[in-house]
Amino acid sequence: MPFNTQLTRKLGIKVPIVQGGMQWVGYAELASAVSNAGGLGILTALTQPTPEDLRKEIRRCRTMTNNPFGVNLTLLPALVPPDYAAYARVIIEEGINIVETAGNSPGPVIKQLKAANCTILHKCTSIRHAQSAVKLGVDFLSIDGFECAGHVGESDITNFILLSRARQSLSVPFIASGGFADGQGLAAAISLGAEGINMGTRFMCTVEAPIHVKIKEAIVEAQETDTALVLRRWRNTTRLFANKVTKEAVKIEKESPTGKFEEVAPYVSGKRGRQVFLNGDKDFGVWTAGQVIGLIHDIPTCAELISRIEQEAIETLQKASSLVDGGQIPASSGKSKL
Repeated sequence: MPFNTQLTRKLGIKVPIVQGGMQWVGYAELASAVSNAGGLGILTALTQPTPEDLRKEIRRCRTMTNNPFGVNLTLLPALVPPDYAAYARVIIEEGINIVETAGNSPGPVIKQLKAANCTILHKCTSIRHAQSAVKLGVDFLSIDGFECAGHVGESDITNFILLSRARQSLSVPFIASGGFADGQGLAAAISLGAEGINMGTRFMCTVEAPIHVKIKEAIVEAQETDTALVLRRWRNTTRLFANKVTKEAVKIEKESPTGKFEEVAPYVSGKRGRQVFLNGDKDFGVWTAGQVIGLIHDIPTCAELISRIEQEAIETLQKASSLVDGGQIPASSGKSKL
């Protein structure tokens, strides 16, 4: 087992790769395939309409893998919020001990999960939010750069800076999220201080991802420029695939003299986005995708993808080491200045 990081040791996985939670994608088919391949598969709790449906999905996933897997629980603003405590209770009752959390005011849910000795991976888009999560007792931070799909935060800091800031200032281990698709990226993340990587969009484009093949083909055909940011006007900035509906939403957002959310709401409906993954029409509704779509050129199985990333990362790190005379890092001549 070539990788031995805090992430692999703590989670009991072979390769330091986490499949992040994704709405309408994080079902048992994908999570089990990632876990069987040596990474950490994650079910998305709110993809299930009720806590009891989540219980069924957890049990279904257990029939598909004997390896560790986790559950994502994301807390987002809503007129009628889900019963987050009930979802967390099911996670605990079903013996899930790895949980990816994200979103607003996660304190009560994290406290509930930590009381049951769950290992918490909390996603953050800024160092300030990461430092707040540390105070809540999270075990790992998933540092989400501006390149990522979905909610990108409001500070627009890309991973090259964000990961180095995390290395400088955080007291708990972190993984890198946003913009990762290959072993060179994993090697870079480790070099910047991360214990592993989190991938979402890349896992959407695998054989086992439970979405229509035409959407996977659209990802393969896309360039890194084919995403757009919406809802910045309401400080809920989200990165989406730049299809016809997304572009219309952006136009309304920029040109509306009133700034009423009601004008753009029909275009950013999650229900229409879900249908995209079922009917294969990439323009039917909005759907999240990261800038990493420009790095995705095939639709492998999860096993093929993780094995390839592992080998690429090993080769990249070995090559980097060979660039140092004798393969040995010379002793520092003095304290570096940051």
